[in-house]
Amino acid sequence: MTLRSASLRLLILFLAIAFAGAGCSKFSKKDADEGVPVEQLYEKAHKSMTQGNWSSAEGTFKRLVAQYPYGPYTEQALVETAYAQYKSGKQDDAISSIDRFIRTYPTHKNIAYMYYLRGLSNSNRDTVFLQQVWSLDASRRDLATPLQAFNDFSIVADRYPNSRYADDARNRMRGLRDMFARHELDTALYYLRRTAYVAAANRAKFLLETYPQSQYQNDAVATLAAAYEGLGNETLAADAKRVLQQNQPDHPYLAGKWPDYPSNWRKINPFAGEKSALDND
Repeated sequence: MTLRSASLRLLILFLAIAFAGAGCSKFSKKDADEGVPVEQLYEKAHKSMTQGNWSSAEGTFKRLVAQYPYGPYTEQALVETAYAQYKSGKQDDAISSIDRFIRTYPTHKNIAYMYYLRGLSNSNRDTVFLQQVWSLDASRRDLATPLQAFNDFSIVADRYPNSRYADDARNRMRGLRDMFARHELDTALYYLRRTAYVAAANRAKFLLETYPQSQYQNDAVATLAAAYEGLGNETLAADAKRVLQQNQPDHPYLAGKWPDYPSNWRKINPFAGEKSALDND
């Protein structure tokens, strides 16, 4: 063996020992929360939540569940994990945590709250960034997740009518119904502006039948009157006007001032914001 090869082997052996030592040191380092009693872990996570440190709270609650997979602290930690994820804007993670909890504890005392929290998460899912940054109307976005939120709140209101979350769930359902109604009305006015009168009338009738007593009920009646006028059906147009006169005599349609469509300039101006005839600009 030459002196050069011996030196090379010695260097390789030294590096192997150094890496092995570093690896052992890394893996032997004790986690700060390892072996901590469940009560202390829960208090630590709860303190993080009271301070608004949602990410730290989520991590500690997950550590608690990993170390103590059973028991009342664990069940509450699962609930709190979902809430921390919701508060930190991680709506998809929150919904996944909630779904797992519902499957595992379908009769838990907090089950109504978990459905309610899933409704809140679905309400904030997908559209929240667009609404906050660009002030876009949620009714013009994909309504799949708002519909799921409506179903979640409906479960709370129907299955758990005496829970502390039922009243707020009903209020949120009313708000979502108005959003869905506005979506239908926006579509009807789109057709109306393009003289697609049959399609406009059908959308307006669908709104009235599906979302009765919504915020946009009288606007839907006005749309019906305008669509029937466009079709030349004066009888049905007069009926719709009479209903509108009874329900909202000051509606701008009766004065010839509705629908008030946005100008063509606004449509092509990227800084003008999103508008429709319902914004009355």
